[in-house]
Amino acid sequence: MCIGIPMRVVEAGAESALCEYRGQHSRIDTMLVGEQQPGVWLLVFLDTAREVISADKARQIGDALEAMRLAMQGHTNFDHLFADLVEREPELPEFLRS
Repeated sequence: MCIGIPMRVVEAGAESALCEYRGQHSRIDTMLVGEQQPGVWLLVFLDTAREVISADKARQIGDALEAMRLAMQGHTNFDHLFADLVEREPELPEFLRS
């Protein structure tokens, strides 16, 4: 399985960018998304940017990854990382509603 990591562009280049996620820096291939300016968030798989994402989406993905890390360590108190889902009724996708 491959998990996408949200990374923020720190230094732009023509075919790659120096990106950061939680204090760690990596050189990321940006051939699929084009040159991006510093501050832009990218969804990265195996050191390759696949999608430009919003800061809000990057936060949601980062929170989900943190919840997964906590769950793997045996913690059960991570509802705060899913604030957009807590106290909300589950909804079926449109194509399953009929």
